[in-house]
Amino acid sequence: MDRSAGENQAVTEMPRKTVARTARLASLPLGVAGRVVGGWGKRLVGQDAAEVSAQVSAKTAEQLFAVLGQLKGGAMKFGQALSVFEAAVPDEMAAPYREALTKLQTAAPPMSSKATHRMLAEQLGRAWRSRFLEFSDEPAASASIGQVHRAVWHDGRPVAVKVQYPGADEALMSDLRQLSRFSRLFQALVPGTEIKPLLAELTARMAEELDYRQEADNQRTMATAFDGDSHFLVPKIVASAPKVLVSEWVDGTPLASIIREGDKQTRDRAGYLLAEFHYQAPARARMLHADPHPGNFMLAGDGRMCVIDFGGVARLPEGLPAPLGRLMRFAMTGETDRLFETLREEGFVPPGSKIPAEQVHAYLSPFVEPLLTERFHFTRRWMQKQAERVGEFGSQDFRTGRSLNLPPQYLLIHRVLAGSTGILCQLDAEIPAREIAERWQPGFAD
Repeated sequence: MDRSAGENQAVTEMPRKTVARTARLASLPLGVAGRVVGGWGKRLVGQDAAEVSAQVSAKTAEQLFAVLGQLKGGAMKFGQALSVFEAAVPDEMAAPYREALTKLQTAAPPMSSKATHRMLAEQLGRAWRSRFLEFSDEPAASASIGQVHRAVWHDGRPVAVKVQYPGADEALMSDLRQLSRFSRLFQALVPGTEIKPLLAELTARMAEELDYRQEADNQRTMATAFDGDSHFLVPKIVASAPKVLVSEWVDGTPLASIIREGDKQTRDRAGYLLAEFHYQAPARARMLHADPHPGNFMLAGDGRMCVIDFGGVARLPEGLPAPLGRLMRFAMTGETDRLFETLREEGFVPPGSKIPAEQVHAYLSPFVEPLLTERFHFTRRWMQKQAERVGEFGSQDFRTGRSLNLPPQYLLIHRVLAGSTGILCQLDAEIPAREIAERWQPGFAD
């Protein structure tokens, strides 16, 4: 085939792929709606409601993974973000969702070797092979916007080479726009999780995550802050380009595996280190890792936690905000008026709001239960209770939650706190949460 014919074919294929992606994404809410209607029909003819709900849940979960798991871009990113909240899914429907959502933490179809080589040549130059002593064409891992290959750098260092999928930028924005249209239907997948703000926040961060040079800068900052640390390992950057990133190779047991089969000691250790890292990083690196899902954390053989993927971060020049620590403390101690006034000052309570301070405290106080005891056992049941409490339509907590704002400066902090709590509940970890907060959260112990 000559060059012009190949280019014409490529131009023709792009719209086809876009149409196919859109059709698959559109099938998700339509499928959910169809199964719900079918479930109502079965109940009308006398089938057991619990049995019908289980059937609907299983089929919906199956389609969720079949569509999101086969797509890259924003659909995969959304699936990964959603996956950390699977612990909130009620037990009666948890099994199918748990399997589908946790698969989304690591699964994505690989791109061809030819496409990988083309991207490496574009980003590192036509002589890209000379930079490596070895390069494995078989991807070692895949993610939402790129896949990782194992290689050996020219100086003998084992390295991870992250290569962005061709057209990932277009796919990301297209997927997220499409998913946002159906956010209310997706709300049913994970009770108590606000899907629309989650999608909006993912969309806002995409431009930054698509530039691997920015990710490389973030990772350099974090690696420097934790260099030589006895508890954490952040791999150093070796080279970077807009769509290719080369970093030191790290080995470890992924948190997803520990969630599935780790013993209690390992699960508690992983949970403790996860919480420590999220609290320590803003104080040490002035930065918060803002993509909390199990695929980005591993336990190394020496007991350290390996942390990867710094495409999404929250920059915190002053560290974690002190008012957040005071809010935790006031909620714990029942200082209702001081809690309410601090919330108002920080923008959580809208101007002119007539919501009673007591109702706000009643809404928030269960969230600080992990800080009330020396050690707290994070369980799926505890998270389910919180999700049910704030997600029950028409309840007082539901109305209170809808009356509060989430100020922009707290958006990523809130997502990391909620996401890491979800992982702790998946781990079934028991950790000294209060002691960690006392050491690292400004304003908490003042």
